[in-house]
Amino acid sequence: MSLMKNIILSKLKFSSSTKEGKNGKEVMNGLMRKPNVNEEYYEAFRSKSYIEMCNKVKGHLVIKTSDHDLDEGPYSSSAAASPLSSPRSLPCSPSMQYAHCSEHILDVPHQETLTPMSELSSNHHKFLLNYFETTLKACKLCESLLTNTHQLRRNNSVIKKAIKLIKRVPISNLTSDQHHEVYKNLSSFASKNNPLSSMTPQRFHELHNTHVLLLQELTSQCRKTKRKSRFIKLIKWAFGSSLVMGCGALAVALLVLAMHAMVGTMAAAPGLILCSLCLFIMKKNRRKWKEQWLEGLAVKLDIAARGVYIMINDFDTMSRLVQRLNDEMEHRKFVAEICVRKGKNEMLKEVMREFQVQEGCFLEQLEELEKQIYLCFLDINRSRRLLVREMVKC
Repeated sequence: MSLMKNIILSKLKFSSSTKEGKNGKEVMNGLMRKPNVNEEYYEAFRSKSYIEMCNKVKGHLVIKTSDHDLDEGPYSSSAAASPLSSPRSLPCSPSMQYAHCSEHILDVPHQETLTPMSELSSNHHKFLLNYFETTLKACKLCESLLTNTHQLRRNNSVIKKAIKLIKRVPISNLTSDQHHEVYKNLSSFASKNNPLSSMTPQRFHELHNTHVLLLQELTSQCRKTKRKSRFIKLIKWAFGSSLVMGCGALAVALLVLAMHAMVGTMAAAPGLILCSLCLFIMKKNRRKWKEQWLEGLAVKLDIAARGVYIMINDFDTMSRLVQRLNDEMEHRKFVAEICVRKGKNEMLKEVMREFQVQEGCFLEQLEELEKQIYLCFLDINRSRRLLVREMVKC
């Protein structure tokens, strides 16, 4: 679980760095002094929102047999979606797939609904739409990874059968049929494809670069929008000050003229002042609307940037977990293949002992990856929901 602590610490750093009066070094030192970082990390997996996300994803788990027919037996999807079930408790004998679960678990409008809302910020809506498209692709990748983890469990089930047999009967006491069964399981395991082989480090690296580029675009646009908003505030202040001084000078001038002219001139002075004030109020309202629009846009871009930042950390952690699990799977396949090829009892005994010792660690790594995927689903869904909430306000 130590590899996944980076994402929780990164999120804490990112959210805390926005506080005024603290620089990055002070924030980092403050985080390192907190004694409850580990508790915050484990609390993320006990939170109600995380549990709800797990159940929602499992609710769209489609369990199929090898001939692609839906299995309505004890491995039905309703059983897999039990609130108390964990990734480790899911059955692994049939193949498991997620039927477009990313389109159902995201609690936000679909792309067709988001497009007209984004037109409110026509100059920047492409960045927000790009954010929604990128996060949807990320969810689909998580969906694919979950399917791969369940396939890993299914592949590993033959090793568990062999371990169970060896625990019951020592290798020296195995009959000829039992020897054949153990070698058959090892051969079956070695011949199966590694579901994680397609998730190469290069693919994660390309994904990382794409996310970083989007983050840079969002942060750049956010800074530009904030600068425009500050500039409008400055112009508004300068214009208001000059207009007030101008109106004051005009009033004094009219009063001086009124003392040397007819009474009708005095009656015209309030009218001129009133017209000036009306023009000032109209221009002030237009600038206020523009200022509010820019501030709202800056908030949207900031939310999207924060979501991408968290997603980058999620996928960096996921990349390390996938690579570690992929290496372990390849090693197990290689050992099983060598054992079957040699066909010696001493090697079989040593291989089965290694599998038995490493079985718990392998399943723990697998469960750790699944938890990270669920956490990524949760983070993406939360940031999308916050962004849509801000867009609806407009």
